[in-house]
Amino acid sequence: MSRNACPICKKPRQADHAPFCSPRCRDVDLARWFGEDYAVPGPPAAPEEVAPGED
Repeated sequence: MSRNACPICKKPRQADHAPFCSPRCRDVDLARWFGEDYAVPGPPAAPEEVAPGED
């Protein structure tokens, strides 16, 4: 993949939407994060580590 290619569709990147080529590809990437298609490697976090309750 070219360093100047959109990571979603492989078209040339646009400075206004970097590192993507368009708002559509930027939104597709965000939707993948929200849909848990992407993940950061590591052990699962306990629920209290993610959102600690106020005592």
